[in-house]
Amino acid sequence: MRIWEKYITDDVKSMYAHYRSEPKVGNRPCLLLIDLYNLSYKGGNLPVSKVIKTNPSGCGEHAHRAIAPTKNLIDLFRNHKLPIIFTTRDWEAHSAGTHSTQRQRKNISESDYEIYGEFIMSPDDVVIRKSRASVFFQTELDDVIRNQGIDSIVVGGESTSGCVRASVVDAYSRGLPPVLVEECVFDRNPISHAINLFDMHHKYGHVTSLDNVAQLLESSAGEQL
Repeated sequence: MRIWEKYITDDVKSMYAHYRSEPKVGNRPCLLLIDLYNLSYKGGNLPVSKVIKTNPSGCGEHAHRAIAPTKNLIDLFRNHKLPIIFTTRDWEAHSAGTHSTQRQRKNISESDYEIYGEFIMSPDDVVIRKSRASVFFQTELDDVIRNQGIDSIVVGGESTSGCVRASVVDAYSRGLPPVLVEECVFDRNPISHAINLFDMHHKYGHVTSLDNVAQLLESSAGEQL
């Protein structure tokens, strides 16, 4: 059962029936990992209702649940020798008062925006520092995509309703069909998470499983032989 099933009524499903299509990747997809920084995990593997008392930006158990599948997704792209792009906040922009959302932030330091230690980075990985929700907004990502010959995007990270959605819409607008890995995207609000996945799946990309992404990459690699 899809994660959004319990929220979506039959009449709404019928409205979106004509949006149906199948996920696909190109010859050179990249993995775009959005905001997997320390702040998202700060407060531990606990319900968000507890974590946000001290860390309003924390995703608690939702973030921690996605760690293992995200590491598997990273390994998958490394095995295929495909590009991996991490995003995080631009600390100077943050310090100057430019933020991704209107959420209140408490006691944040520059180290909070370092990539979480569970995700081991390679020297070949790219790190994009952004000031707003979309990773495409006033960053070098368009140049990276063009220079590396990237033709499609696989997405993981947070938050589904914020920076992930903004980046997915911008990717679609650039003709880069995004595929979201359901086990590897998360949000502090499970309802927003589910509804935004439903919207993005039908309008701007596809939400699929880690296993299916592995099959898509194998199929794409096979076509190039």
